[in-house]
Amino acid sequence: TDAKADDKQTDKLREDVVRTVDDGRALVANIAGTATDTDGGVHSFEGGHYISVTGYRDNGHQVKIADSADPNQAEYWMTTEALADWIATRGYSTS
Repeated sequence: TDAKADDKQTDKLREDVVRTVDDGRALVANIAGTATDTDGGVHSFEGGHYISVTGYRDNGHQVKIADSADPNQAEYWMTTEALADWIATRGYSTS
């Protein structure tokens, strides 16, 4: 079964994204597994992958992902909840 982030972890991620982006920086996330973006696009990295969170909207409930893996999908939006689940087994850095 896929790991899921709990509400507390999701809220913390949302706060960290807002603070980091407002500070002019990107949040780097180490993700693993499969996640779906807000347009229904599927992004799958079973072996793990790094992405950057470069923006947010809806008070941080949606995040903008910058991903070097696929030039055709270099940027996309995802709910913060979906991102939290995507990084549940790994982690992220705001530094």
